[in-house]
Amino acid sequence: MDALKASYRGSSSDEEDDIVSTAPSDLSPPPPPPSLPPPPLSLLDFPNSISALHDLPIAQPTRFRSFPHVEGNYALHVYIPVYIPTTSKKEVVLFLKKVSSLVPSLHLVDIDVPLTSLCKDEHKLEQALAREFHISLSRTVPIRVHQIDSIVSMLRQKLQCQRRYWIDFSKWETFVNDDLSRTFLSMEIIAGGLMEIRKQIQVVNEVYKFHNLPEFYKEERPHISLAWALGDLSKLLSRVVDDKMKRSSMAPSKRCIFTTKFSGIECKIGKKTYKICKSPDE
Repeated sequence: MDALKASYRGSSSDEEDDIVSTAPSDLSPPPPPPSLPPPPLSLLDFPNSISALHDLPIAQPTRFRSFPHVEGNYALHVYIPVYIPTTSKKEVVLFLKKVSSLVPSLHLVDIDVPLTSLCKDEHKLEQALAREFHISLSRTVPIRVHQIDSIVSMLRQKLQCQRRYWIDFSKWETFVNDDLSRTFLSMEIIAGGLMEIRKQIQVVNEVYKFHNLPEFYKEERPHISLAWALGDLSKLLSRVVDDKMKRSSMAPSKRCIFTTKFSGIECKIGKKTYKICKSPDE
């Protein structure tokens, strides 16, 4: 199972929003943050108003920052937005239920509610999955306010002409972040869309390098992360995932978990989102 263990390369912005400091949308430098309070119940507001989710117990797992907060710094992240198709959600939900029953410490990304609690109602979990996930094209790094306009302008210039392509999420995989503080259950892209995304990563690397920012990891493994747990649970989670893949309809013989169109590229700086390039269909 060690072959399934992978160092986490480029967190999706869902995870990064949890672990890096962000700034208000007007980009004014924030004061040093106080200790984090329990997450607000509004985190459980999904499309179609799933008010019943508010009754679920809210866990308060420890939060981590990927880099220290420095006054005047803003977290930068470049990514492709992804939505799981409605037709694929039931199958994804069933798989998550099986995995979470054996790894109860898993939480849905961006929501501090144990996955086991959400799995008690498949419909609620489907709705919880109806939000945006991210394929990272960059690391999440701190930048200064004077770098913002230059970075956004250069990204738009270099990425403005993108062709339409399809992205296949073909494999459930386990990733661990660099300091082994979190383990992620993710869907990896290993075929359709992989070449196009790797080219986009290289373009973003050029912009990062020009601004003296750390480039993306050499091991480019595009993916979206759906769930996380504290600590390094990669061996356990990989063993469970491998076993469930063999027993489910999502076995390796199946072509992919789901397919979606490339939907454009966005850049998040602090709490402000910039549209870098639109979907070719727009």
